[in-house]
Amino acid sequence: MAEALKRRRRLRIGTLWVDVVNFREAMEEIEALVDRRQGGSVFTPNVDHIVKAQSHDAFRRAYDDVSLSLADGMPLIWASPLLGCSLPERVAGSDLLMPLLELAARRRYRVYLLGGAPGAAETAARIMTERLGVIVAGWDDTRIEKDGSDPTGGSVARAKAANADIILVALGPPKQELWVHRYFDDIRPAVAFGVGASLDFMAGNYKRAPRWMARSGLEWLYRLLQEPTRMFGRYAKTNGKFMWLVARELLARRGARPLEEPAGSR
Repeated sequence: MAEALKRRRRLRIGTLWVDVVNFREAMEEIEALVDRRQGGSVFTPNVDHIVKAQSHDAFRRAYDDVSLSLADGMPLIWASPLLGCSLPERVAGSDLLMPLLELAARRRYRVYLLGGAPGAAETAARIMTERLGVIVAGWDDTRIEKDGSDPTGGSVARAKAANADIILVALGPPKQELWVHRYFDDIRPAVAFGVGASLDFMAGNYKRAPRWMARSGLEWLYRLLQEPTRMFGRYAKTNGKFMWLVARELLARRGARPLEEPAGSR
């Protein structure tokens, strides 16, 4: 069993804070967070998140209250030494999923699934149960509004009734972070994870980049080759804004200002 949550350093990139932890430490923190039984949230910021948070107040507030913020994206790792505090390694949400499910199977945590393309959560639930021995408390691929709200209240009621220890929220950013933040008190003591397209990857709807490309920071190129028309403009705009944000902080000498912070604001 993991030890109690520790105080840790956090690096500021743009308006978001990222925890200075490696993969092993992240898993230890997650286990401790679940065992604490007070609820929690785990997000994995990348370049797109950093840029979105500059102009999206609700998204930024969701990150202000996050329990654990893990760097998902090599540009964050590369930029961190310039900002005064090196992030030890990339902790991608898609890489975190299998170790998290193995932990859930070993500790007998109840896991609930929300989101993904139609049918993805159901398929992923079957794989988790049959192949990994995970206790899946339920799944739901209902549609959620762009602001993270569910006017029907059904997604929240079902998640709460599942009595889960872990909720995997696969709605994509910023919707998944907004849903978790909006309904945090309703779904606790579960720990909610924003997992993006992970359920779709597990269900076989999409292919992940080869591991060597992900480790080299070339996952963006893989996606660009798959969807050149849609992704070219997005990457050009987002990456340009990210470089400007990093340059602005360097010029202002504000840098990252790594601080000793409690393990999550919640």
